[in-house]
Amino acid sequence: MALSPRVAAILSWYASDNPGTRANLVRMLNHGRLGGTGKMVILPVDQGFEHGPARSFAPNPAGYDPHYHFQLALDAGCNAYAAPLGQMEAGAADFAGQVPLILKLNNSDSLLGSTDPCSAVTGSVADALRLGCAAIGYTIYPGSSHRNQMYEDLRELTSEAKAKGLAVVTWSYPRGAGLSKAGETAIDVVAYAAHIAAQLGAHVVKVKPPTAHIEQDAARKVYEKHGIPVGTMAERVRHVVQSTFGGRRIVIFSGGEAKSEADILAEIQGIHDGGGFGSIMGRNAFQRPHADSVALLHRIMDVYAG
Repeated sequence: MALSPRVAAILSWYASDNPGTRANLVRMLNHGRLGGTGKMVILPVDQGFEHGPARSFAPNPAGYDPHYHFQLALDAGCNAYAAPLGQMEAGAADFAGQVPLILKLNNSDSLLGSTDPCSAVTGSVADALRLGCAAIGYTIYPGSSHRNQMYEDLRELTSEAKAKGLAVVTWSYPRGAGLSKAGETAIDVVAYAAHIAAQLGAHVVKVKPPTAHIEQDAARKVYEKHGIPVGTMAERVRHVVQSTFGGRRIVIFSGGEAKSEADILAEIQGIHDGGGFGSIMGRNAFQRPHADSVALLHRIMDVYAG
């Protein structure tokens, strides 16, 4: 597929990257039902590692099989499929070249709760290349007391990935003892987390949809003084995108915990109206029966396609 004007414009934001990395960005932006639009819907399936197999796959037992998720990403026309090392190894050969892959290079489990999380590095850039991936994925927790270690690990992986022609997708999820539960999705905190991911070199930034709550007193004064609008989802998304170099980075939003289709589509409409680049939709997709999941993902893509 030739470059559409929109994809060409997005690619111009990454002029410092080598041809291999830029080609892999194009692979994702040009793939699937949204190919060429500059929008993305990615299927991530790291929840088995993060939350456990039963919590992740019991609602739709077909999901215990890794091949199910590769096929779902294909059938729905997703831009890419993201998973940890083991899950990716279980299907990468069978689905080689059929959908762009993102290897999630760090993960945590829920067996030990912690107010200051730090995921373990569970894969490598070499693994991503061996499996034919277009990008690596990595989660940081701004606000955690371990954030500096995560930032340094990500910087090393990012440098290696870019040198070897891979793109970088960064999950930026504020979490830590210094943040309230409401603060994890507060507009000031989510915008800050998106900016941090961009500063660390991410090509694609993934954050949670922000709420109107403002966590930091110092930030609240600025938001009020300058009249930054945060009342609607569209306004909040617009501010988060603005916070990633004036919108010069791809920002996508997580689907979060399971919710009704009406609630999902209302949230997607707000993300679209605010200039968000798309969604990374996991449990709300694969926990539904296959036909329902494909239909929902198509409706989401239709919103992003306008």
